[in-house]
Amino acid sequence: MRLYKRFLDGVPEYLARYYWWAYLWRGGIWFFDHQPVINAILFRQYDRLLKKTLAQAETRPDAKLLQLTCVYGKLTPALLSNTRNEVHLCDIATGQLQLARRKTLHFGTRCHLARMNAECLAYRNNSFDQVIVFFLFHELPAEARHKVYAEIARVVRPGGSVVVTEYAETPGRHWLYRFAPFRWLLGHLEPFMPGFWGENVAEKFSSALSQNGKSMNGEAVVEFCFAGFYRIMRFNIAAC
Repeated sequence: MRLYKRFLDGVPEYLARYYWWAYLWRGGIWFFDHQPVINAILFRQYDRLLKKTLAQAETRPDAKLLQLTCVYGKLTPALLSNTRNEVHLCDIATGQLQLARRKTLHFGTRCHLARMNAECLAYRNNSFDQVIVFFLFHELPAEARHKVYAEIARVVRPGGSVVVTEYAETPGRHWLYRFAPFRWLLGHLEPFMPGFWGENVAEKFSSALSQNGKSMNGEAVVEFCFAGFYRIMRFNIAAC
């Protein structure tokens, strides 16, 4: 039996097959949730990316936020501290939810954790004022990304917003991308990255919103980081 099949405890097959070592294995969860490791993976850009993401977080009183999947590092507790609002956090991996719970215990009832697949959320339509997605899409196959776009479009309220922190579109002029051994390694570790690099995220969101009777309020607000290798995107949803 292939090793990844030991981690197929209700998680998508692609997650267990390609990322068991990073998100499902206890040793991997312990290792990757160290700030020096996270910072190294993101080429020392983590704090900058976190700051720019938090700057886009909804702070309006009584806003209801959804962080779509757990992430390593300080995002969740920083988000709870920054907004003072109710934050819902869902993930399909129990180990990730357990880690998030340990980080957020002192926030009491403001943090709600649930085990869900981002491709099929058990939330009502128009449940959230803001959805925050931090480095998720590049780890999803194309079909899964399509479903997640649709679910975000369904659960975000008219007048709300979606914040996505991710790799930028194909960074053909960036020195990292031009360094062939690195490009090969990243494509090996992140098998869905090449597909995501070529994807028009704004177009995908616009289409998903349209299918849910919603639309964007103007163009997406995009801020780049690390010479255009990463980007923070905010999509404002038109009010009814």
